[in-house]
Amino acid sequence: MSNIILASKSKVRKEILEKHNINCLVEPSNIDEDPVKNSLLNEGATPEIISKNLAELKANKVSQKKNENIVLGADSVIDLEGELISKPESREEAMKILQKLNGKKHYLISSVCFSKNGSMIWNHTDKAALTMKKMSDEELKEYLRKINDETLFAYNVYQIEGEGRNLFSNIEGDEDTIMGLPVKKIKEYLNLQK
Repeated sequence: MSNIILASKSKVRKEILEKHNINCLVEPSNIDEDPVKNSLLNEGATPEIISKNLAELKANKVSQKKNENIVLGADSVIDLEGELISKPESREEAMKILQKLNGKKHYLISSVCFSKNGSMIWNHTDKAALTMKKMSDEELKEYLRKINDETLFAYNVYQIEGEGRNLFSNIEGDEDTIMGLPVKKIKEYLNLQK
């Protein structure tokens, strides 16, 4: 099978694929997600539907230009009691998100989509449940001080493979899903194509 194209600039997603011996070329979709999210929210879409739509949109956009290549799009969102929580755009916003999640259970939803010639050919969504410890504002600020900007703005507000693990009292689900790529299902699909 020829290389797949990853429609994402996420270093972690690329690393997950490589760790599982899936070769990929990177071509970010550069989609402005906010208008899409807002439109879907206005229509009453759930966080899961939003995640699926964004993964498909990214894969379709890149695959229109890359005829005959299989393109992988991915998207991850946080669902807190039905509320969509997106990546922070500032440290102040990151603090507000952590305060919202503080002491509560939320779901990390990761969707993936394969497209070819501009159309989806396969998709999958996986969900993990994370329960955050109850922490003081000072503890949350201390956590944020340890996280550099690139990490903070790339991975929602926690990086589960790093400092972020310390925020949680309970994690149920696949770690690759939490990091943004349910790779086991991707491998199953690719193996069926051989």
